[in-house]
Amino acid sequence: MAVVIVGTLDTKGEEISFTRDVIESQGIDVHVVDVGVMDDPEFEPETTASKVAEAAGTTLEGLRETGDRGEAMEAMGEGAAAVVTRLHDDGTLDGILGLGGSGNTSIATTAMRALPVGVPKLMVSTMASGDTEPYVGSRDVMMMYSVADIEGLNQLSRQVISNAALAMVGMVANEPDVEVEDRLTIGITMFGVTTPCVQAAREYLEERGYETIVFHATGTGGRAMESLVEEEVIDGVLDITTTEWADELVGGVLNAGPHRLEAAGERGIPQVVSTGALDMVNFGPRGSVPEEFEDRKFHIHNPQVTLMRTTPKETTKLGQIIAEKLNAATGPTALALPLSGVSMIDVEGEDFYDPEADVALFDALREHLDDDVELLELKTDINDEEFARTLAEKLDEYMRATGIGPDV
Repeated sequence: MAVVIVGTLDTKGEEISFTRDVIESQGIDVHVVDVGVMDDPEFEPETTASKVAEAAGTTLEGLRETGDRGEAMEAMGEGAAAVVTRLHDDGTLDGILGLGGSGNTSIATTAMRALPVGVPKLMVSTMASGDTEPYVGSRDVMMMYSVADIEGLNQLSRQVISNAALAMVGMVANEPDVEVEDRLTIGITMFGVTTPCVQAAREYLEERGYETIVFHATGTGGRAMESLVEEEVIDGVLDITTTEWADELVGGVLNAGPHRLEAAGERGIPQVVSTGALDMVNFGPRGSVPEEFEDRKFHIHNPQVTLMRTTPKETTKLGQIIAEKLNAATGPTALALPLSGVSMIDVEGEDFYDPEADVALFDALREHLDDDVELLELKTDINDEEFARTLAEKLDEYMRATGIGPDV
């Protein structure tokens, strides 16, 4: 067993040495990767900063001469990612730990995000009590707040670092004593306003022998599913909730980027897609909504989340985008339209009920969708049990038709 520690040995040598000693005292090997740029290391690491810089296609001397801290951190993050990926592929990395301020948090978590989900990743950081999304991204990176700055050892920092080191030891040295059944895995996207549909579809698929992984369509959730499809962890996709594209188009806070809805199609795996929550764009507290949207229709989901209704012009564009994404798919693909509402609050009597906007969405999808994409239209809302079952049945049909469905 081996733990990789990523740190700047020119400034945090004492703290990293202490961390190494705690881990090694438990019988676990340690491999230190130095990502310090500005000065010589306080002790000799297993992987030097020069080697990290070379892995990024540059030199340590060049980074020092340039004197650009931002450029140096970006290069060392890229190099560290390459180094730890190689160590993992070689079987010499069972877990990764970092500690530092904003600089090494950026570098070390860049390396962590390059590793597969399931590899233990722990970052002890002064940045862990703030916005951690830039560091965690769509990976299972654990952030532990250092409380005090990581600058010297004292009674507080020794305890926090020891806890982190021992937590890492526990993760790499132990296997869960539970039975795990290897089954075909379906990725499903969900929002609170599409939960009944997801629950019914998930139950149907699990009864037929599939394992399901549900992703909260909050931007990082969509990106996580796309990356796991690329890594072949997921065998089929039930993309019920494509709302992240509304945020991407209009400027909401839960966008998943311009490549959402591409991974399943590029891999050629079965996918059934719907229009879940395309009636809304997400913002934070009501006061955070940009002034340009003040005349729009809003729904206060909770004090931290404000929803804004999409307009017919926006849903028309969303229909075009989604059709283009699905038309590019190389595997069996279906699009299911819930003609009576795309979310829990887009039905008659609820805040976002807007037949004009929904019709604009559906018409755009019909117009731009290629014949290769199977179109399913039901006169129900998205959370109707019939609709959920139709989606799940179609995906099961595709899985079995490609020869990968479970034996039940």
